[in-house]
Amino acid sequence: MKRRETDCYMKNGPLISVIVPVYNVEKYLSRCVDSIRNQTYQNLEIILVEDGSTDASAEIAKEYAELDQRVQVISHEENKGLFQARITGVTHATGKYIAFVDSDDYISIDWFYQLLKK
Repeated sequence: MKRRETDCYMKNGPLISVIVPVYNVEKYLSRCVDSIRNQTYQNLEIILVEDGSTDASAEIAKEYAELDQRVQVISHEENKGLFQARITGVTHATGKYIAFVDSDDYISIDWFYQLLKK
């Protein structure tokens, strides 16, 4: 693809729903969400499923939702576990594709672009 076509694709390709279960990860959450927000592929919806954290994770997640319109926070009143958090994320997803990123992980800057190329 030519540069201009590539730039257009990065912004207007298929929507990817990125689901991030969040539970007591205040130390790691910013690095995780920043790695998703800063992707070369930009047509993402980032769903943070806050699963009843007792630390500052919920506040951090809300700050990202205010900062970036692609980020939304879905909250559980009490901890339901990783599997249920992922299910909750999937029920709110609207993308053509769904990806899961754990909240204590981070991804390379072109991770989604490389996945779509495959």
